[in-house]
Amino acid sequence: MWPRIDGRGVLALGTPGKVRTLLTDLTLSGAKTATAGLLPLDYEAEGEEVEHVGEHLILVNDAGEKAATIEITSVALVPFAEVPWEFAEAEGEGFTSIRHWREVHHRYWSSLGHEVNDTSTIVCLHYHVLPS
Repeated sequence: MWPRIDGRGVLALGTPGKVRTLLTDLTLSGAKTATAGLLPLDYEAEGEEVEHVGEHLILVNDAGEKAATIEITSVALVPFAEVPWEFAEAEGEGFTSIRHWREVHHRYWSSLGHEVNDTSTIVCLHYHVLPS
């Protein structure tokens, strides 16, 4: 189970350290408005349901403290090979092409011990930061 803050699910982007700090800062600046999860790793293994449109989550910083509240604006379960460029671009991480996005995400999930192939289910979330 994911941790909860104020009764809401927590969104901790990327891995702890510099990556989480960077992704959190990109979200707070408005440059990052989407994130991807691997269904078997990020949801099924955690016993978590996929988010739904309108759901509010607590975005946490690297220290695990509340950085912001976000609202989910769209959810799509998409095969890895069919994740669109528009989604990759909305992740705001400087990907140069959909191929680049796939290479980076394949490497990341593989480093966590989860092989990804063209049919692996990716949870594509779009969100925005709510005013404080």
